[in-house]
Amino acid sequence: MNALSTNENFYAVLQHLPKPKYPFPDFIHPDMQKQREEYYEWIDKEYAFQSIEAKEKHKKHHLTDIAARGCPFLKDLAELRPLANYTANGAMMDDYFDRCSRDEMYQIMNQISTLLSGEDPHEPKENGIFHLFWVLRQDAIKCEIPEKIYTKFVKSIRDVLIGYSEEKIYYRANTVPPLSVYLLIREATSGVQPYCDYAILQKEYRNIPEEVFDHPYITRIYSLCSLMIGIHNDIISLPKELMREGDTMNIVKVLQKENNLSLIDAYNKAMEIHDDYLKQFLILQEHLPPFGEYQSNVYDYVQDLGTMISGVYAWHTNDTSRYVAGGYGEGEFSGW
Repeated sequence: MNALSTNENFYAVLQHLPKPKYPFPDFIHPDMQKQREEYYEWIDKEYAFQSIEAKEKHKKHHLTDIAARGCPFLKDLAELRPLANYTANGAMMDDYFDRCSRDEMYQIMNQISTLLSGEDPHEPKENGIFHLFWVLRQDAIKCEIPEKIYTKFVKSIRDVLIGYSEEKIYYRANTVPPLSVYLLIREATSGVQPYCDYAILQKEYRNIPEEVFDHPYITRIYSLCSLMIGIHNDIISLPKELMREGDTMNIVKVLQKENNLSLIDAYNKAMEIHDDYLKQFLILQEHLPPFGEYQSNVYDYVQDLGTMISGVYAWHTNDTSRYVAGGYGEGEFSGW
C-alpha cells in the first residue's frame, strides 16, 4: 500500500480517534475583538512585504485570539497587546521564514533579541517583522510591565527562537528527529514558556516572590504545559503536515518512524504521552510544596496555567482555516 493511500485511510478514521480533553475552565479576554481589529491593522501595515494571499490567510487565522484565550485575566487591552504581538508576529514570522536555514534563523533571533531587550533602542526604519517586535517593547514599557517579568518574557522568546533555529536542520533535510530530540525542540517551539512568564501579570501573581517561579515543581509544570500544547498542536495540524514535505517536527511522525508503527498506532501513542503529561500536571498541582503565605496564590496560578492550556486548545479547535489544505501560509523568505 503506497503512502498516499495509507494517509487517505488514516484521514477517514481520524475524526473517530481520541482527542485531547482538559479539566480546566475556558475563558476569553473581554477585549479579544478589539485585539483582533489591531491584528488586522498589523498585517496591513507591518506585513505589507508579503503577498496578498499570505496576508489574507493570516487574517483568517485570528492569531491574537490565542493570547486572549491563553491569558484571559490580563487587566486590559494594553496588557494583552504585547502578548498578542508576540503570538501573532511569532507565528506569522515562523510561516514566512519556514524554509530558511539554521544559521539564517539564528541571525534573525539575534536581531529580534536586541530589539526586545532594548540593547538596540533604535526604531527600525522600515515596517515589518522586526519593527513589530520593536513595537512590542514600546507597548510593554507603556503598560509598565515590571522589569523582572519582562526580562524573563524576553528570555523565553529567545529560547523559542532557538528552537525554531534548531528544527530547521530537520525541516531542510526532510528528516524526522529522534523522540528525545523532538521533545527538547518541541518544548521550545510550542511557544508556551513566554505565556507562563506573562501569566504572572494576571491577578495578584506578580506579588509572588520570584524564587517560587524558579522552583523545580513550577519549572516542571512549565515543561508539561509546553509539551501538552506542542503535542495537541501536532495532533490538530497532522493532516496538513502529512501532505507537506519537510514538516517532520510532529510527534506522530516521530513515533511512527522510531517505533515502526502505523499512523493510527503512532497517533494513539502520542495521545498516551499527552495524557500522561496531563496526569503529571494534575498530580503536581495537588501536591505543591509549602509556599507559606503564598500557597493559595501559587495554586491559583497553576490553575490559570491550566486555563491557558484549555484556552490555546479552544483556539485550535475553533480555528478552521490554518491547519487545512491550502490554509497555511507558505514560506516566502528567499534569503538575504
